[in-house]
Amino acid sequence: MAKVTSKLQVTVPKTIADRFGIRPGDEIEFLPGDGSLRILLAPERKPGEIEDRLRLFDQATLRQREREQQQDRVDVSTADRGWKREDLYDRGRFD
Repeated sequence: MAKVTSKLQVTVPKTIADRFGIRPGDEIEFLPGDGSLRILLAPERKPGEIEDRLRLFDQATLRQREREQQQDRVDVSTADRGWKREDLYDRGRFD
């Protein structure tokens, strides 16, 4: 029997881990069913898959940085809003 922690983590019992060859760092998949929950060993990653994912992430990060540099950013502190911060202190007051 395993308990769920406050962080929603579950410890795999040692007998089950040994029986199915589950080791620290292995990924498992939770598959909901009709009133039940199946735990499946995630398929092993193919060699190079992690490197490919990291390469794609790096490319996406570079694209995002380029987009941010191309955007015209407005500095709110110097933008003409039609009012000043000081105007807020007198707003709604009746003398």
